[in-house]
Amino acid sequence: MSYHLINTIQKLGHPKILVLGDLILDRYTWGNAERISQEAPVILLREDTQEVRLGGAANVANMLIGLETEVTMAGVTGTDMDGAVVRDALVEKGIDCTAIVADASRPTTVKQRFMGRAQQRHPHQILRVDREVNTPLDQITMDTLLNIILPMIPEHQAILVSDYAKGVCTPQILATVLEEAKRVGVPVIVDPCPGREYQIYSGATAITPNRLETSRAVGFEVKSKDDAFRAGKKLCHDLNLEYVFVTLDSDGIALIQSDGTTELLPTRKREVYDITGAGDMVLATIGVGSAAGIAPADLARLANVAGGLEVEQIGVVTISREEMLADLLMGSRVTSEKILPLEELQRHVKARQKLGQKVVLTNGCFDVMHVGHVSYLEQAAAEGDCLIVAVNSDDSVRTLNKGPDRPIFGQTHRASMLAALEGIDYVVIFDETTPCELLQELKPDLLVKGGTYEKEEIVGWEIVETYGGEVKALGITPGISTTQVLGIIRKNHQETESARPLSNSPIEPPKRKAG
Repeated sequence: MSYHLINTIQKLGHPKILVLGDLILDRYTWGNAERISQEAPVILLREDTQEVRLGGAANVANMLIGLETEVTMAGVTGTDMDGAVVRDALVEKGIDCTAIVADASRPTTVKQRFMGRAQQRHPHQILRVDREVNTPLDQITMDTLLNIILPMIPEHQAILVSDYAKGVCTPQILATVLEEAKRVGVPVIVDPCPGREYQIYSGATAITPNRLETSRAVGFEVKSKDDAFRAGKKLCHDLNLEYVFVTLDSDGIALIQSDGTTELLPTRKREVYDITGAGDMVLATIGVGSAAGIAPADLARLANVAGGLEVEQIGVVTISREEMLADLLMGSRVTSEKILPLEELQRHVKARQKLGQKVVLTNGCFDVMHVGHVSYLEQAAAEGDCLIVAVNSDDSVRTLNKGPDRPIFGQTHRASMLAALEGIDYVVIFDETTPCELLQELKPDLLVKGGTYEKEEIVGWEIVETYGGEVKALGITPGISTTQVLGIIRKNHQETESARPLSNSPIEPPKRKAG
């Protein structure tokens, strides 16, 4: 799990973003498709549900709302009923529609999808019917749109261009917007349209083409990461871009920067049900991060998470920050990343609790780990969704007068051993003799200790109950304790090497060599 990414999401803020592009209305007809028509060799769809969703640039705007941003939508619809449906849906989401122009000479773009289920299983798209006009906007409509957009640009922290080649993203509109955005220092991220001349995107901050789109743009096939790097460098140079994000489906995202720096940001394996909307989700995520000033590599990492969650869904859906956090929190965890300082751990606890997770905390020295520790920690993990283990530092252990040779193992060694246990989510080292200060800062939902304690014997119980938390004593494994284990070790040591006492210096793991 990348705790760094979790912190990044929590620092995104609520930027104001302008979306420019082609507005599309997606209509879905759902039903069961279990037989062939007697009239012709075609699938018979028995309709049971109809649904309307925002598509194209409107979908990007909708996804940005899901990511907790302020959004202004700029584009063109027809004066038809479908155009009114698009506008009403955007307004309902809280999106500013003052930069949407209605053009009576063109219809609102509509994509009608027919989705069939067989034996109530996952639906698949059977047919898509499009109603659209691809001709560029006329000069009057372009001037009207630009007169609205240009004064708005300085008010926004980023501009996203979603080009579906339906006539809005003309060379004149793009050149004018890109020039003004560069003048006032607003980043512009473009999701380019396949088949269009990429020179119209020259001067943007970044573009987000997929593997196939990149291949078409550079004139050679992008098969490997090296191909993606070569293609990205060419696009950066030819289009005067700061960076390029080449989305490589299951391989992740290739990041190429104008200084020649390249990096492949891999994504984890997922069940892919529907790729519809994944590109829009990537654009929206990179846009939010760009507006917040996030580094390009982290933009790609966040886009991998959001895009991965999108393809696990049927149809186009919004992905929230909470879903991204949950995905990161529940993902694979690196042992070294579990050991956190208090300030950073506080952010993770708040994120967990915001997701409705129950946070459990226990504390102790955990010197000379044994099966009793493991059993009690497994019990603690089962009490909630997240387990924090607070470990006494070496100085703290000495202050507690555990013995002249304690701790046997140093704090780094003890913390690493605990972090290696699957059920433990976080480890924090504290210098105080009691966990009271930690409890006041972290406010876990449950404080647990291993042993036959009464509640009032557990240090910090009154602090936890003051803010509404719980306190609980867990069982112990009979016949084994740290005192017993150390007694056996000392006895055996004295029998074999009576002349040499145990060292007073705690054992620490060996330091890794640089490089």
